[in-house]
Amino acid sequence: MPCGDYEIQTQGTDSAQLNPPLLTPCATMATIMVAWAMGTVAWVVTIDVVVVAVVMPIVHAALENTVVLASTELFYAARPAAVANVADTKLYDILGVSPGASENELKKAYRKLAKEYHPDKNPNAGDKFKEISFAYEVLSNPEKHELYDRYGEQGLREGSGGGGGMDDIFSHIFGGGLFGFMGNQSRSRNGRRRGEDMMHPLKVSLEDLDNGKTTKLQLSKNVLCSACSGQGGKSGAVQKCSASRGRGVRIMIRQLAPGMVQQMQSVCSDCNGEGEVINEKDRCKKCEGKKVIKEVKILEVHVDKGMKHGQRITFTGEADQAPGVEPGDIVLLLQEKEREVFQRDGNDLHMTYRIGLVEALCGFQFTFKHLDGHQIVVKYPPGKVIEPGCVRVVRGEGMPQYRNPFDKVITKKVRTCSSDKEHQSSSLQKKSCQTPVM
Repeated sequence: MPCGDYEIQTQGTDSAQLNPPLLTPCATMATIMVAWAMGTVAWVVTIDVVVVAVVMPIVHAALENTVVLASTELFYAARPAAVANVADTKLYDILGVSPGASENELKKAYRKLAKEYHPDKNPNAGDKFKEISFAYEVLSNPEKHELYDRYGEQGLREGSGGGGGMDDIFSHIFGGGLFGFMGNQSRSRNGRRRGEDMMHPLKVSLEDLDNGKTTKLQLSKNVLCSACSGQGGKSGAVQKCSASRGRGVRIMIRQLAPGMVQQMQSVCSDCNGEGEVINEKDRCKKCEGKKVIKEVKILEVHVDKGMKHGQRITFTGEADQAPGVEPGDIVLLLQEKEREVFQRDGNDLHMTYRIGLVEALCGFQFTFKHLDGHQIVVKYPPGKVIEPGCVRVVRGEGMPQYRNPFDKVITKKVRTCSSDKEHQSSSLQKKSCQTPVM
């Protein structure tokens, strides 16, 4: 196949797969060199070493948009020969495919799992969804795929190059916007990129959960600078970084050997990964070009009756702001404080009360304060010996059921459980029944 003034011959692959009309001569040559470096196809290249030195800088420009797409078909067409040498199968196992899976098989497996474990459909499967997305991100990218097959995840951490990232992957699969067919955890439903959620613990007492409580919580978060409207400077002062071409990263191509190249990606030092630069004299004085400033936010938090340890209270869209990004949520995670008198088990309450041998033989009476402050009297009449395991039930004094205050039929149990002859213990247990009160 002709490439400029040079002739490139192929072995083992139909040259029609290169789709020459889509590639410039130099981009085609860059594609062939990268494909050869990945070990996917055996190439015979008739080219002088001096010419390679001239062509290599051009690969930098051609590789980002041309090489990955052009070499994808070649990569999957020639992969079966190298399947036996994969270093790790973890990512294949996550998607439920074999190391020899084709691009279509990977895509089908990913779409099926993404629908099943997407947070909108399965809120508790966030970690699983991330694993699936990461596995497909690697295996759908020819360069990362080959790197993973050869060196496993360690190779990805130490030597993975650029790549389109999640945006390009989903766009490639679904023909445009990320998860246009069902949404995405990193994109809002209107297509805007979504910021991360902010998680904060909120300690509450058992009394708070029984009676309900309203409290105020002070947090610090980023908001768009009002002086520059989140622009970072005067109108027109923000310019696209020429060094990274607006991507915030630089891609370096290094020749390892004749016909073998390595691609490395690093944060651009000119724009610090922002993809934009602002002239010092045009920077906003209030935010110093950062586009956001810190602001104290006071949230009014309502802890409803019957809420439990580990339950979440969400403030939608109240997380950090950033230009062009829809704010995430502030999520408060309830953490119940330990209490000496009562222990909670679902909607049941347990309490231990110690009695002596005389009380166990002759009966007893004692009073204790409930979580809401009212007094409860427990009586055990004389004439019947209290044995270990004995239970006294008092109805109507348990934890309220969350957002269902009218369905509350609670029992409280007094149980003696000590075998000590000097002292025996009795337990109070509040137990919720499911029969609604009419």
